[in-house]
Amino acid sequence: MSFDVLIIGGGVSGMQCALVLGSAKEKAFATDKKIGIFMHQKASHLQNALFNNVLGLSPGKLGSTILKEGKKQLTDLYPHINQMNTEKVLSIESTDNGYKVTSNKNTYFSKNIVVALNYSKPFTIKGLEEYVIPHKKANISKNRIQLQNKNHVIKSGLYCCGTIAGWRSQFAIAAGSGASVATDILTLWNNNIHTKVHDKV
Repeated sequence: MSFDVLIIGGGVSGMQCALVLGSAKEKAFATDKKIGIFMHQKASHLQNALFNNVLGLSPGKLGSTILKEGKKQLTDLYPHINQMNTEKVLSIESTDNGYKVTSNKNTYFSKNIVVALNYSKPFTIKGLEEYVIPHKKANISKNRIQLQNKNHVIKSGLYCCGTIAGWRSQFAIAAGSGASVATDILTLWNNNIHTKVHDKV
């Protein structure tokens, strides 16, 4: 199965990236794009989170609730996005036309990959080991990791976002990172014309 973009990880940054990509479905440059997301590559830190300091979220909002509501939001608004709910990515390999992604159940090909995992060890996806480095914005005692990147780009067609991209573990930062990668991909699809997607009343 072939995709234009595959997102690995269904936490804050991964789902936000998918939502922004999905919202561009009416744009001429995005109507034919095939998007997929592996929802639960590893346990999300949202499972134990409680939010009181995030704009737009009611105080007392639970991270576990956001995981459920985010998945439903993605399903209801953008059903054209393929959600892989029971698969784990085992390896990523470069090909002539993008990347080969092997999960515990299937093999996929994609022009673009977005790694949106959390920053905890171990990092188990084969093929990216050379990019794993100590996290630059986490407490050293926590022993966190990130993928080496520049402005979310690891190398051509391979992106990362959220804490695995080197950002601090803060909800708004992770969401913004995912949205940033999504708009970079939309810009790529739009002949490199800077692109964003807004809904209006």
